[in-house]
Amino acid sequence: MNENPMVPDLALPEEPAERSLSGVADFGRVVTPGEIDVSHGTILYLEDVTVSFDGFRALNALTLSIDVGELRCIIGPNGAGKTTMMDVITGKTEPDSGKVFLGQTIDLTRMNEPSIARAGIGRKFQKPTVFEQHPVWENLELAMKADKGWWASLRARLDRQAQARIEETLELIHLESEARRLAGELSHGQKQRLEIGMLLMQQPALLLLDEPAAGMTDDETMQLAELLNHLRGTCSMMVVEHDMEFVAALSGKAGKVTVMAEGRVLAHGTLDEVKRDETVIESYLGR
Repeated sequence: MNENPMVPDLALPEEPAERSLSGVADFGRVVTPGEIDVSHGTILYLEDVTVSFDGFRALNALTLSIDVGELRCIIGPNGAGKTTMMDVITGKTEPDSGKVFLGQTIDLTRMNEPSIARAGIGRKFQKPTVFEQHPVWENLELAMKADKGWWASLRARLDRQAQARIEETLELIHLESEARRLAGELSHGQKQRLEIGMLLMQQPALLLLDEPAAGMTDDETMQLAELLNHLRGTCSMMVVEHDMEFVAALSGKAGKVTVMAEGRVLAHGTLDEVKRDETVIESYLGR
């Protein structure tokens, strides 16, 4: 299976889910934002999540929540459990114990990866995953949220509304001038922005971004920060990152930053607050 959970929808046959949606929605049916119960203001909630690999606890009773429309930065040393946490949220790894909910009612631990993607969670891995032999425009078209059954795909035609969405997304990710260029010819930073655009075509309620600035030039990193800040409030975002300048550009003075270590939350607060935390200095930032 392709590691990007948003892309498999393009070719997956309709079949029963391995784990049910607990009565919330049937497999293959997109859960619209209105169906995610965020009445308490929380889009994602993890409680006492534990994951062990051969006796090693990658996550150790992790408890964490993300508010609706929030852009949360997650930092921490290698091996802190950040990627494992994202694997649990997206259904790639099943937790040994604990709760993981999208909104108040959608139990993510009872769903498989495609179901979770359809429920409104998009994930971007560190390495960009795009259709390199297709133009930028077609990448966005292929990623568009729609019926991906073979008959529907055979008959599919872009209407004006769909074309407008692609054009708006191209403008948003600053790739208007590259629309007809093969995705494989783009720079690393452009491919990163294209993949984010592909995820946005799926209209996610929550975006998970795993070290999106890795390998970028300083200019590309700031362009990405500008894009994510522009998206702030349109969907919720969780950004795992090591580049502290990038984190500072995203979190600002009031944005919340969570520091993970040894599979649990070590500290939480503004960037200035966590940088002054003695436990964070000792385990991650250094003196």
